[in-house]
Amino acid sequence: MTFKAPDSLSEQIAHYLAERIIRGELAPGERIQEQKVTQALNVSRGSVREALLILERRHLVAILPRRGAHVTELDEHNIRSLCTLMGELYILLGNAVAQHWRLEADLRPFLDIQQRLQAAHACQDIEAFVADSFAVMRAAYPFANNPYLQETVENLHPAMSRAYFLALDQRQANMADYLDLFARLLQAVVARDLPAIREVLAAYCQRSCELVLAAMARV
Repeated sequence: MTFKAPDSLSEQIAHYLAERIIRGELAPGERIQEQKVTQALNVSRGSVREALLILERRHLVAILPRRGAHVTELDEHNIRSLCTLMGELYILLGNAVAQHWRLEADLRPFLDIQQRLQAAHACQDIEAFVADSFAVMRAAYPFANNPYLQETVENLHPAMSRAYFLALDQRQANMADYLDLFARLLQAVVARDLPAIREVLAAYCQRSCELVLAAMARV
């Protein structure tokens, strides 16, 4: 494999390993051996070590003294904790958009995402659907103008992607529900109705959490 700019080498290695973890190719608890990654990707050991530190920050890897790096475990407590926190972060972003949009053009990115979600639903492309559901939060970053919030959400995003990947089948069955939810969220944002934004996003995160837990129970 050959890595190129613009991302740093360690970021590219981290992305490669993250995708394998998210898709379950590297199982919970599995050890990630630096030497094997170094040889497989033809990169330096220092770059691999730095990539593992990035993954630790993103909650996909745990690095333990004398035991090295292992893929983090998934359990009910971790999933519920993650969904609860992400719900509050989504609410902060939703409130920021509601409080700071001024022109109809400000809402255009969200309407474009809504159209892409509808297209993904029409052709039952669940992976594109999930990707665009995450694009909503990135479209909200400029309204929040909070680098700490953005960094926190981005660091937690891979862990959420991993959880959602477990429940792709259930999420495929619930795409129509999500489209309805997103429409209600946009209405609340346009109306600057902060209580409604909280209600919609809290319900969404709770539902997502239950889908993931149901998928875990079947594994």
